[in-house]
Amino acid sequence: MSVSRGEMGPSLTQEILSHLGLANKTAAWGTLGTLRTFLSFSVDKDVQKLLRAITGQGVDHSAIIEVLTNRSREQRQLLSRAFWERTQQDLLKSLQAALSGNLERIVVALLQPLAQSDAQELRTALKASSPAKDVALEILATRAPPRLQECLQAYKRDFQVEAEEDIKSGTSSILQDLLLALAKGSRESYCGITDYNLAEQDVKVLQQGEGPGKEDPWVQIFSQRNPEHLRRVFDLYQWHTGQALEEAVRDRFHGDAQVALLTLASVVRNTPLYFADKLHQGLQETEPNYQVLTRILISRSEIDLLSIRAEFKKKFGKSLYSSLQDTVKGDCQQALLALCRAEDL
Repeated sequence: MSVSRGEMGPSLTQEILSHLGLANKTAAWGTLGTLRTFLSFSVDKDVQKLLRAITGQGVDHSAIIEVLTNRSREQRQLLSRAFWERTQQDLLKSLQAALSGNLERIVVALLQPLAQSDAQELRTALKASSPAKDVALEILATRAPPRLQECLQAYKRDFQVEAEEDIKSGTSSILQDLLLALAKGSRESYCGITDYNLAEQDVKVLQQGEGPGKEDPWVQIFSQRNPEHLRRVFDLYQWHTGQALEEAVRDRFHGDAQVALLTLASVVRNTPLYFADKLHQGLQETEPNYQVLTRILISRSEIDLLSIRAEFKKKFGKSLYSSLQDTVKGDCQQALLALCRAEDL
């Protein structure tokens, strides 16, 4: 499939979903990325194209963006290695020297190994002020176990400290407990069978764990149960109490504890919708929040960005593509639109 500029036919989402029958089941997606393996991939051609873009008369930003946003992360890693073998130069450093500002940050995120990129985002979040802690929760709660372990290994290698140590020094109370529990990567995997008895037990435990000093059950259940099970728990909690679980969290917790539990609840209920909300927030600031836009669009581009696009359009009445087009300017617009891929009509 190709995306052309100017007049567009059916969106990429519609094109794929017309064959999958999942148009009304966005929360059930999980492997619908906008960026796929480039079938005509040629290392030599890409190396030559990037060399011309860097060393020609003036840096060719469009050529750099075209190559990097049309290759899978695995292909970009192959390209980096081939660039070194053929030129004895580091591709990432060469591009950093040729670029600047937000476009440089986008290119760095595209070329870094996934684990290293996640580790840097996690480090920034843990060392930043309180509002950034939701990014730490996002990374620890949404990465698959193998990817999370690679991230934590990269964290230790790059920063000479375990992520757990930074969590302990930078957070406290239930937020710290949740982050430490998630960092263990011990969340149960979904086996295809819902244990209704366990779900009922978890609801009772959560009800008994309400009030100051009784946060441990919430931490254990939120960090260890798989999302399918947790969604069943959320439904049962409302059925038994007449109150949505999120309302109970707002009533019984405050500050970082409330934010952490609400963030996790949002991720569990509908991960693509959670990311759609974050992208919308990033676009609504006085200046586009390029850190948020870059992190989400790149990290989800090979996983579920089509799902995120659909949730964005459903909730906000405007496509993510058009929102980026209206808000982001210059070369960054070209790069982020290429990752988003197409308009949702």
